Parts: sequence; structure tokens; C-alpha cells
Amino acid sequence: MKVFHPHLIDRRLRVARLAVWVTAIVLVLAFFRAQILGHGKYQLQSETNRLRPIPLPAPRGLIYDRHGQVIAENVPGYTVALLPGPEGSLRATLWRIASLVRLDSAAMERILARYRRAPYQPALVLPDAPFEIVSALEERRLTIPGLIIQTEPKRSYPDSTIAAHLVGYVGEVTEGERNTTRWAAVRLGGLVGKDGLEREYDDSLRGKDGVRFVEVSALGRMVREGGAAPTLDPIPGAPLHTSIDLDLQRFIAKRFPAGQRGAVVALNPNSGEILALYSAPGYDPNAFVGGVDPDYWRGLNENEAHPLLDRAIQARYPPGSTWKLGVAAMALKRGIVTFRTRMPIPCRGGLQYGNRFFRCWNAEGHGALTLSEAIAQSCDVYFYQLGLKLGLTSLLEDANEWGFRTRTNIDLPGEIPPEFPSGPEYYDRLYGPRRWTSAVSLNLAIGQGENAQTLVSMVRMYQMVAGDGRSRTPYVVRPVGAVPATTFDLGPDQLEGLRQALLAVVEQGTARGSRLRSLTIAGKTATAQNPHGPDHGWFIGFAPAEKPEIVVGAIIEFAQHGAAVAPLVTRIIARYLGADSIVADIRLLLPADTAPQSQQLLPGLAPRDSTSIDTIRTDTTRGVPPPRNR
Repeated sequence: MKVFHPHLIDRRLRVARLAVWVTAIVLVLAFFRAQILGHGKYQLQSETNRLRPIPLPAPRGLIYDRHGQVIAENVPGYTVALLPGPEGSLRATLWRIASLVRLDSAAMERILARYRRAPYQPALVLPDAPFEIVSALEERRLTIPGLIIQTEPKRSYPDSTIAAHLVGYVGEVTEGERNTTRWAAVRLGGLVGKDGLEREYDDSLRGKDGVRFVEVSALGRMVREGGAAPTLDPIPGAPLHTSIDLDLQRFIAKRFPAGQRGAVVALNPNSGEILALYSAPGYDPNAFVGGVDPDYWRGLNENEAHPLLDRAIQARYPPGSTWKLGVAAMALKRGIVTFRTRMPIPCRGGLQYGNRFFRCWNAEGHGALTLSEAIAQSCDVYFYQLGLKLGLTSLLEDANEWGFRTRTNIDLPGEIPPEFPSGPEYYDRLYGPRRWTSAVSLNLAIGQGENAQTLVSMVRMYQMVAGDGRSRTPYVVRPVGAVPATTFDLGPDQLEGLRQALLAVVEQGTARGSRLRSLTIAGKTATAQNPHGPDHGWFIGFAPAEKPEIVVGAIIEFAQHGAAVAPLVTRIIARYLGADSIVADIRLLLPADTAPQSQQLLPGLAPRDSTSIDTIRTDTTRGVPPPRNR
């Protein structure tokens, strides 16, 4: 039998006591650290395991016209989503509800692919669920784990295609957009403006999303949907008040020739505010709400009419005879002519220059005309000679100074700049040094050649004549602060003389078939050559001629002559001014400016397609096919 010495027993007892005390102290410290020091951290982790955040989209700000009518609003909508969890469980749940929500395998893969990009957010199944589907899912809620159905604001455009290019549309933010500073704070799956006013003013329209929480079990099943934690309410976006006259916009859409392509811009010449902006053909912005159908998107992009293209600011056309007003202003500014000046060679149907004959649209000729009469009758021969008198250098200098190579800076996204030579060196690059002559001035003087303008750019020029000679930046939402302006540098008498010449266009000249009885309208027709088909028609006018309150410009592709466009513009002006007038002669006569502005260039001087066609340019990143020619 082994006997333990008392001292040995005491020593072992002390060691055991020490071990117990050390263990107890360690446990106390660990409990203190976990319960006291780490309380917030572990509580957050527990809450994170117990609670699931559900984003609450903020209602976008409403968009109003100048009279308070709604252009874009929000209506109640439903979304269907599934709580985040293992991908296998999500896939199984999707198969379970596939027949109810009409999901095929491709749609399921898109949902899962989207979920993989944001596994911490609910997997969105239907962004815009019909009420019938919502009802069917609610009846089976207990058998569908993680089902989330909530009411969310849905964007709606009451006038649909009428203001599509103006208002734009909304869509989910892309990864590329989230990598930019502007949209870095937008959550994946959040909605942003994609075009038009929705995009231009997205920062104020978007608002700030809120969040609510649902309580789940350890298995991820929903335990409690409401009251699990305080809800952070969304902050609605700010309303947007525009200068648009929605009634006028509707009138234009109704009057614009069905099936035709083109655009109309109406503005106040004294302020620059846009009253209406219409482009045809259009599209339905409501089709983009909740995600655009791939077939609809493909149809828009493959349509040869380019319905996504805003022809008011994103298409270039030869300005034709509307440009003659600018050439007249240049010559007046430099003191080359007065309104009573006649050219040395009267119009006999054309002008011989070198070994080529440059024709006037009127084969019989106009005879000897003054400047005022040449504007009214749109005589090509007069302006051929005026272009030669003015000289290429002066013509290019003034056009560049007046902004015919730059954007108007209208507050809409995607505006493209016009095309116009920067100087004589342009022709050196185009044809080679000393391989061109001053004959290029003849084409530029009548709005052809290396000149392609946007509709809004040409309307701005007529705004300068209708106003005080200064340009005013066109806008849909009033800008903050002053905007730099250019000026014609013409005296009041010269501006009045131009207005009177344009009045004669409607009263006695090329647009006389569209004059109104009790409203004085001034304007200019144009027929722009199009080597790919019938010529395009222009008309830009303003009224009342003695004190203009509105300028309206219209371009209709393949209209063949400007006189066919003038009645549309005069009716728009009469509608806005509330005139009770009727058209004196509603027949579409074939007056003055209806024949193509044919001219032939010297050998080697034929302009390239990029400057003499209906140059439709577009940004291919916007989903529109590239131009037909370049």
C-alpha cells in the first residue's frame, strides 16, 4: 500500500486550486468580453442571422408640364421575390412556382444569375407582377418558403409614345453605370433614368431607397414579416417642373403625318424655353417599366426607321433653303448687301460657273430680285452669287461664330453637334491642297454641301431672328444662372427686314399655300437633297410676325418639298396662340421651293455622303443601329 506524504498532498491541492481559479478567471474574462465588450458585435451578428433586409424603392419624382399636367407619374405595382439563401434551395423554390408565374428554364437562369451578383439581396422573380399572379401566390404562401410580395411604386407615362423621346424611360442600373461616380451609390437592381428627362435629371428624381426587415428562422424560413425591426422609410424624389405645353405636344402628335419620319421643335424665342419636342416614329416608355421584353427591344433596334432616335437632337440633315436666312444675315452684317440689293446676273433658271451650270429649282427663272424677294422666292441663283460675294472664309467664320458646329446644350442627353467645316483647311484635308475652288461656296450658300444641321440647331437660328438677335440656350427645365449667348450683330432695322422677308415667304412666296387669315406667320421652307430617296422637307416659322411669341421648326423625311411641311407648322402655331384662323388654301400647292435644289459641282468637288445626305448619326451604345452611311 502506497502512502502519500502530507506535504505532497498539500502541494497537489494547491496546484488544483490554482488551476481551478485560473480556469474560472479565464471563463469570467471570456464571458465579460463576450457579454460586455463584444455585446454590440454579437448582437449585430445575431440580428443579421435573424433579420433579412428588404429594400424599399423610393418613389421617383413626378414630372409636370408648364400647366401642372403630369408627364410621368407613379402607380402602385407588385414585386415578387425570394429571401436570399443557398442557390439549390432557391432553384427548387423557383421550380415549385414556375407554373404560377410562367417561368421557363431560361428565365430561371436569369433570376439566379442576377442573384449571384447580389447574394445579400432578395432574389427578384417578377419586377412587375400582375394582380392575378400575386393572388395565386398569396394563396400558397405557406408552402413557398422565403416568398416576399410587396407593393412598390411603378413608373407610368400617361401619354405613352407622345412624349417618349422627351421624357425617356427608366431601367435597372448596370454594372458599368455603378462603376461611375454618378450612380455608385445606387444598389444593384435599383432604377435609374436611361434617356430623356429621366436620365438628365435622375439625381433629383431618384430619391433615396428605404429598408424594412423580416425575421427568419435558423433554416431561413420567414417567421415574422412586420415589426421585426424599425423600418427606414424611403425618401421620395423631387418633382420636376418643365416648360413643356403638354396639350401642344399632344396636338403635334395628332397632326404629324401618320407613318412619316421626322421631328418638331417649338420654343419661346424670348426665353429659349422648349414648348414641345416631338420625334417620329416613337416607342412606348411604359414597355421598359419592370424590364423590357427582349423581343420588343430587338424590334426597336432592328427597325430601319430607328424609333429610339430622337430626330430633334440626334439626327443631322442638310438644312437646304432654311440656311439662306443665315447667309443673308452674314451678308447684311458685313455690309455686302442691303434688302434692296440685286445681283449682277438675274435668275434665268441657273448660273453658269466655270464649265458647269448650277440650276435653280425654278427652271423658268425668277429674273432680277432684291434680297428680300430672293428670300421670299428662295431663289438659288441669287444666293449662289451672294455666296461668292461673301466668300468662303467669311461664310465659314460667321457660321462657326454663331455655333453651327457646336451643340445647343439643350438639357436633354444625347444631343449631337452639327457638321460644318471649321475653316478652309477642311477642304485641303478633304480634296487636297489647291484641288478645290470657291465653287464650294455655291453649295454652302443654299444649305447643301458639307453642311448637316440638327433641327434644334436650325430652330435656334430662327429664334435669334424672331427675338433680339441673340441666341438663347433652349431648355426644358429652367437653368440656374446666366447662360452665355452669341449674337447676329445686326441692327433692329436689319432684324425687322429679315422678319418681313420671312413674312413674305408665307404671304406671297414658297409657303403661301399654308398662310392663315388672321395670323401673321413668318417662316422659310426648304427642300433638302437626299441621294438615298425622296428629298426631305423643312419649314421653320414664327408668329406673330410683328412680335413673335413662338418659333416652330419641323423636318419630315422624304416629304419631297418644304411646302408640304408648312401647313403642319402653321397649324401648330395657330393652336398655341389660340387663333381661330383657318388656312386660306389647304391644298398642298406646288409653289416655289418644291423642286429639288439641283446643282452640279465642278469635277472632283462632289461632296461625300457624310455631308450631303440625311445624315442620321447615333450613339450605338444607346441600342440604336449604326448610321446607314458614313
